[in-house]
Amino acid sequence: MPVTLTINGRTTSAADCGASSSLFDCAERVGVRVPTSCQKNGKCKECIVEITEGAELLSPPTPQEAHLKGSFRLSCQTRVLAGAGEGHVKCHTMRRGEMRIESAASGLPLREKVAIDPAVTRDGERILLDGVEIERSDQPVFGLAMDLGTTTVVLRLLNLETGAIVATSSFENPQRFGGSDVMSRIHYDTQTGGKLLMRTLAGYLTHAIEEFPVDPKCIYEMVVVGNSTMRDLFFRQNVYSIGQTPYRSITEIEVAEGKRTTTSLADNARRCLLPIHPKARVYGAPIISGHVGADAAACMLAIDLAHEERVVAIMDIGTNTELIVGNKDRILAASCPAGPAFEGGAISCGMPALDGAIEDITINDDGMFSFNVIGAAKPAASAAGEVEIAPQGICGSGLVDLMSELLRTGRMNEFGRFEDGEPRITIDAKNEIFFLESDVNELAQAKGANVAGLQVVFNNFGIDFDEIDVFYLAGGFGRHLKTDASKRIGLIPNIADERIVQVGNAAIEGACLALLSKGKRRELEDLVKRVEHCRLETHPRFFDFFVEGCQFKPVESPAQVAP
Repeated sequence: MPVTLTINGRTTSAADCGASSSLFDCAERVGVRVPTSCQKNGKCKECIVEITEGAELLSPPTPQEAHLKGSFRLSCQTRVLAGAGEGHVKCHTMRRGEMRIESAASGLPLREKVAIDPAVTRDGERILLDGVEIERSDQPVFGLAMDLGTTTVVLRLLNLETGAIVATSSFENPQRFGGSDVMSRIHYDTQTGGKLLMRTLAGYLTHAIEEFPVDPKCIYEMVVVGNSTMRDLFFRQNVYSIGQTPYRSITEIEVAEGKRTTTSLADNARRCLLPIHPKARVYGAPIISGHVGADAAACMLAIDLAHEERVVAIMDIGTNTELIVGNKDRILAASCPAGPAFEGGAISCGMPALDGAIEDITINDDGMFSFNVIGAAKPAASAAGEVEIAPQGICGSGLVDLMSELLRTGRMNEFGRFEDGEPRITIDAKNEIFFLESDVNELAQAKGANVAGLQVVFNNFGIDFDEIDVFYLAGGFGRHLKTDASKRIGLIPNIADERIVQVGNAAIEGACLALLSKGKRRELEDLVKRVEHCRLETHPRFFDFFVEGCQFKPVESPAQVAP
């Protein structure tokens, strides 16, 4: 039997692709679009694939792939070895399809109440940016909001004259070849040079923007939010200082030295390598600290924290979890270095929330697993016709459900050990979906970091969990969590369900507000300057909180101690 290839879940025979065909060619054959700007010459560095099986059956890396490590390859440079015999090569692109995104956050009606007052305006055919003419056109005026995450990228296209959302797009952050967390990206960018992370992302953004149903040259401003590392990499800033204690962005350092008055950044579209109007401004929203970024700041804007009388909390769980507690009088914030486990990283069958991901799991009375798969109800086109989407892995909400069910049924104890003594639990034998005890360890450490952040910030604020008025769960992951499962495993505080509000992508909502309203942008600039940053490791009980948080049990408030 010849070598078979599975790309983004679609399978073909290597022989059918042709003897000299690259993985790129094979992907095209089965209907998988691989991003490229250089027409398969190895120059643009965009056609990255991650090899998950059968790497030994492939040609050795070429000089064009010298920047890639581990299991990452350029698909245009990679071929099945002649005479490889039998075997199976599995890989996926960095854009495996549309991420599951929130078209509108729930419980955040602020954007509908804000008067539209963008920096880009029209005077007849004159298009003005801050009152200065940059173009003459009778076409509509558009703007972009982007939430640039370590794992995922979300774009919204807005009509700046009406405030309407015209289109959305999302994809995996292709910079993952530089590492799955911010510290790895910092190391890669510092050691490699050439701004390869930024250039690769710009290529993917270009493709996404060109797929929008408008002329890209009619996009005149873009607002970027994201954690400090992702934002600074995008703007070609030196990120070395974010990776070194005291973990500060170069913009923070320059503010402290009096060289600038804000941590926000701005550049034009041409320098950002984007296909929008070349004079369009790209605005990077201000950050709070080296690891509490512009995405957290945007969340504060989205929930209208500047005018909030109640004491509220925002928790955006991700590779770098941001946590904010406060109201109009006092605001505390912290960063929890959770790592990518709850976004599918470092988990044997983990994956982002893409088509094919198991998103919720139940253990039936007979001990068998029932689950739902993202996209299972819609067909996927392939060269062979219409096929149903089979399970390919487990995303974050599915992992939370799975651990909750294992606890509920007694198959896992609160220390994360499988009670039957076996290191592996099979979820779906047909599609080889399983869960390892070592996966539990990865998730326990991610959870421990989040719990330690919760305990430190609440302790420093001087309140218990049950004194919070509203607990906002932000982000696409937080939007799809089951609160009872999350409380059972100790991922979120054990508080009443009516106090928990799952708001979806609050960061992109905040970015939209900053795009549509100059007043809200000024409010954001002022708001970040009032935030008190909590360094978790300086709290006397941080290690105790972390160790306790690694256990799978409900999280209660600890006794108050002096911060």
